[in-house]
Amino acid sequence: MELEDRIINHFHSAMDVNAHTIEQYTPLIAHASEVLLHCLASEGKILCVGNGASAALAQHFCSLLVNRFRTERPGLPAMNLAADSSSLTAIIEDISFSDVYSKQISAFGQPNDVLLMATSHGKASSLVQAIQAAHDREMQVILLNGSDGGDVTALLRPDEVEICIPSNDPILVHNTQLMVLHCLCDLIDYQLFGAQ
Repeated sequence: MELEDRIINHFHSAMDVNAHTIEQYTPLIAHASEVLLHCLASEGKILCVGNGASAALAQHFCSLLVNRFRTERPGLPAMNLAADSSSLTAIIEDISFSDVYSKQISAFGQPNDVLLMATSHGKASSLVQAIQAAHDREMQVILLNGSDGGDVTALLRPDEVEICIPSNDPILVHNTQLMVLHCLCDLIDYQLFGAQ
């Protein structure tokens, strides 16, 4: 019974964080989808960043946009800047880990583009510099965050979107961020293609 209790506790904790996120952030999730829609309709692209498990979430989101979410449709331009191991390791070796995303954003980012960032705590210097580089390129930022928001929250402009999952547990934060990313995919498809 002890193992089953742990399973039940895990699901209940996840449901609790999801419920708080729904109550607090549904309008912001909808707004984030509109920001992404405007980007795509303006022939911009979505550049995604995150470290560790957050990089995996960014990759999953990009794959759903480039390929498909639920229904077949044209691919949408999204790049995970954590996916190119050659560029990552070159930047880390020659400069520093702090520049791993900012260097790429400076190379690829354009004013119509959006930086979508996933983090469970917002404290990594690579993410701080990514937001600064995005602002230098006149890009808008959507931040999926957690815990108390960390250092990146203060860098956002008033017109930018932060969805800060109400949990200090990075596993629960990532779990809910995955649901948010799936909602964004659904809302993008619905607005662009009328997908059901």
